[in-house]
Amino acid sequence: MIAARSLLFSIVFYLNTVVMLIAAIPTFLMPRTAILRVAQTWAKISVFLLRVIVGTRVEYRGLDRIPPGGLLVASKHQSFADIHALLPKLRDPTFILKRELTWIPLFGWFTIKAGMIPVDRSRGAAAIGDMNRRARDEVLRGRQILIYPEGTRRHPGAAPTYRQGVAHLYRSLGVPCVPVALNSGLFWPRRRLLMQPGTIVVEFLEPIAPGLEREEFMALLEARIERASNRLLDEARQPRGYTGPEGI
Repeated sequence: MIAARSLLFSIVFYLNTVVMLIAAIPTFLMPRTAILRVAQTWAKISVFLLRVIVGTRVEYRGLDRIPPGGLLVASKHQSFADIHALLPKLRDPTFILKRELTWIPLFGWFTIKAGMIPVDRSRGAAAIGDMNRRARDEVLRGRQILIYPEGTRRHPGAAPTYRQGVAHLYRSLGVPCVPVALNSGLFWPRRRLLMQPGTIVVEFLEPIAPGLEREEFMALLEARIERASNRLLDEARQPRGYTGPEGI
């Protein structure tokens, strides 16, 4: 049954994605925010399909911790579901993404139209400078810069591999950084068709104020995200009816 539901979800999800890409073509002639609203609608539909077909819902915690205006959002990344879960909850988001994604017909062109920030990793330190400049421009417009500090999806519980790009952004932008913990990899696994019913929890953590030294920021960011993500993994793995030690 789970295999059949997972297959059905994949078919409907990709069909919906194609339909949304075609429907969004007129936004090339509209302001940037038009394609963002289409993308957020696509994300909301994906979350809805995940719930009704697979039986996996998304729960949000800490939404009140997101400050207004421009900021940096640094999220754990375990699953394709992370994109769909985060997009609707940020007013004017822009993702840090691999330059190669902008080459995908229609999808990639829409990322350019939406003002996403591509990074050419082959350029090394020069790419970091370009990323920082673009991000500063977007933050001045009041946008939320979303980055996955590990650079790619990681299996739940895998040893963390945080990269320095997020620290460069933090020091360059001078805005609060909101860490995000999640457990999505348990339900929409990386590079696997089979999905699992349950509850994906996305938790926005206490913002990190600007002004910390690079090493201090990285240590704090990793500690907060990893501690909270591991807690969410443990929570999801507990049998139903578990209420904590001594029933508390």
